[in-house]
Amino acid sequence: MAKGQIKQAPDHIAARLKICRAGMESAGLDGYLVTARADQYYLTGFDGEDGAALILPKTVYLLTDGRFEEEAGLVAAWARAIVRRAGLPEVIGKVARKHRLKRLGFQSEALTVRGHTAIRQALGTTKLRPAPPLTREQRQIKDEIELAAMRKAIAVAEGAFKAAVKRLRPGMTEREWAALLLHEMLRRGAEGAAFPTIVAEGANSSLPHARPGNRKIERGSAVLVDWGALVDHYRSDLTRMIYVRRIPPRFRVMHEQVLAAQQAALEALRTGVRMSDVDARARQSLRLAGLAQRFTHSLGHGLGLDVHEEPRLAPRCRESLKTGMLVTVEPGVYVPGVGGVRIEDDVRVTEAGAELLSTLERSPEAFVAQ
Repeated sequence: MAKGQIKQAPDHIAARLKICRAGMESAGLDGYLVTARADQYYLTGFDGEDGAALILPKTVYLLTDGRFEEEAGLVAAWARAIVRRAGLPEVIGKVARKHRLKRLGFQSEALTVRGHTAIRQALGTTKLRPAPPLTREQRQIKDEIELAAMRKAIAVAEGAFKAAVKRLRPGMTEREWAALLLHEMLRRGAEGAAFPTIVAEGANSSLPHARPGNRKIERGSAVLVDWGALVDHYRSDLTRMIYVRRIPPRFRVMHEQVLAAQQAALEALRTGVRMSDVDARARQSLRLAGLAQRFTHSLGHGLGLDVHEEPRLAPRCRESLKTGMLVTVEPGVYVPGVGGVRIEDDVRVTEAGAELLSTLERSPEAFVAQ
């Protein structure tokens, strides 16, 4: 960064850094090394690969290489970019000595043993300590910038899905239709898929994370589709069923029961409710239908910069929901040899209840391809 070019961080970044620094102070840290790429973007707006952010009480360093020098100056001109010529540990050690850091916190979940050893050796007298998850609670509550990006990611995914359903033809393979769905997302402005798209026809849909293959989609097929769009670094995550020409009777029954379970969970979801209790409402609905044993995963998860974030709607999660959290609600039932049904929506937690951010219809008749 050129001399005299110092700028203030954008308001939303400044607000995030203020909370992060308060956490650093509480943990007795005078430096925080951020190596998780999503957290680096969250705290700085810069997501260059093979680098890190070093948060100090009054300064933020971006440690990157020559490939991202220009980008760092464009998106985070307010920070101090160090274009490293040596290895990352040596650069960290140099900054630590310059600022006489006593205790440097690191993200234990995002640093290898080898990296930890090299950094510790480069620090000299600075103590390297595992930091508490300083961004964990922050990232659970989506601010207005994040919410706007999430809405865009959902809209792109939904528009692409509706267009791709219209172009589905019997004889296409799972893989071919997955590629078509990705094409439609890219056409609408997605940076890519939020995660590897799941397209599972017939009996394949009993595998919750089936990979699309060469299995053909035919007349009478039931197809489970789990997809999302990556837009402005944020990820949507949706699941719907497609039925080709007609709805198989057994799938109709499963679909209606899964939809009832999802609705029960949505009615329970609001600020202050325990996450496990929302999960329990869906399970109770499926238990009454004799299908609880076929629901083999948790009800939902947080999403945003990563497709799986905190919090989790799961049986053992006793924490309470907070206003502004954004979660998926995705009950499913899976019958080996027959198939499965899952319905997933992206939901914001409010004091008044669940705010559905996704808008696609959920009934069995919603997506019957012709």
